[in-house]
Amino acid sequence: MRRKLSDSSTIDFTAASERALGVRSLYQQLEENNHNSAWTIEEDMLAFSTDIGALGRLVMAAEGRWVYNGEVQPELRSKLAECLWWILVLSDRLGMDITEAFTSFIDRLDRDLTKSIAAASRNNCN
Repeated sequence: MRRKLSDSSTIDFTAASERALGVRSLYQQLEENNHNSAWTIEEDMLAFSTDIGALGRLVMAAEGRWVYNGEVQPELRSKLAECLWWILVLSDRLGMDITEAFTSFIDRLDRDLTKSIAAASRNNCN
């Protein structure tokens, strides 16, 4: 059964982005203290990539396909949130409005998939 997506105007990441950027500025202060400069966008992306790998292992552990010494669900929840945090940080550093980008993407995906399902249904009826 297909669930109707809510109106795109209700999707807004503004508050989450502001909080994410506040925390990122704290990390940048540590980087400047420890290394005399804040990380570059490339270094942020590398850190995000590392977290994506860890997320992959946690998903495997949650599905019983990776041995994990610890509680998987709290770690999985935390790593998913951390990856979202990185997306919010990177979108800001790259000058992109994540609310507009997500809304545009999900609207297009919804429209395209709806058309594909309708076409497949017509083909199956013939």
